[in-house]
Amino acid sequence: MNPVRTVGPVIRRRNDEARGALIAYLPVGFPTLDESVEAAVALVENGVDVLELGLPYSDPVMDGPVIQAATQQALANGFRVADGFDAVRRITERTDAPVLIMTYWNPVVQYGVDRFADDLAAAGGAGLITPDLIPDEAAEWVAASDRTGLDRVFLAAPTSTDARIRQAVEASRGFVYAVSTMGITGARSDVDQAARTLVTRLSHAGAPASCVGLGISTGAQVAEVLEYADGAIVGSALVKALADGGVEAASTLAADLARGTRVE
Repeated sequence: MNPVRTVGPVIRRRNDEARGALIAYLPVGFPTLDESVEAAVALVENGVDVLELGLPYSDPVMDGPVIQAATQQALANGFRVADGFDAVRRITERTDAPVLIMTYWNPVVQYGVDRFADDLAAAGGAGLITPDLIPDEAAEWVAASDRTGLDRVFLAAPTSTDARIRQAVEASRGFVYAVSTMGITGARSDVDQAARTLVTRLSHAGAPASCVGLGISTGAQVAEVLEYADGAIVGSALVKALADGGVEAASTLAADLARGTRVE
């Protein structure tokens, strides 16, 4: 059994020694399971601090076209939930970076919430990001994550009410995922100004940390986000690089993104 490595200490350390943390998303099983593991390890070797592994799902309503295409390919290759735990185990055996799984809630329920938590902890995973699970419907996951010591990351958006912000902050452990733009994921040329206001609201509500995702694709944007957030999350741009140019291209982009974390 690999030890559980939670994300909070890493995010705090990177805010002490740099501008903040760089968090990278990749779907498990794309283009193949082995290549997704190699890509994840390479991202860490090129400056990524925390990994998010997306579990492919048949109805990815919150994902943009780049990630949807990648997850559909993984499913066509025969991806199973157990492959996600295998990937986490293989990555945590080779890197010190915490590995979160990002998943829609239905696969967790189908697998069994307690069983999912136990298998993720046994693989050395850090916890879950659950984009379609709201805190007031998460009692079973809160109990399972408390029992296993896993992080739980809930989402907050610019349209979230103050009550929803408080719920996300109180329920989250590790960080709150601040969705910077409304709608589906995908790289954008600039990061929504609304993210700054959202992070301020989360801070006032006592968030353990706030990390901004959706739309970040360059080192300059990472630096911009880390002026006010604790972490910058990059997904679609890395998935596209992996799709277009393999592990080498994803590694090159990761190195550029990591430059945005450095204090000049």
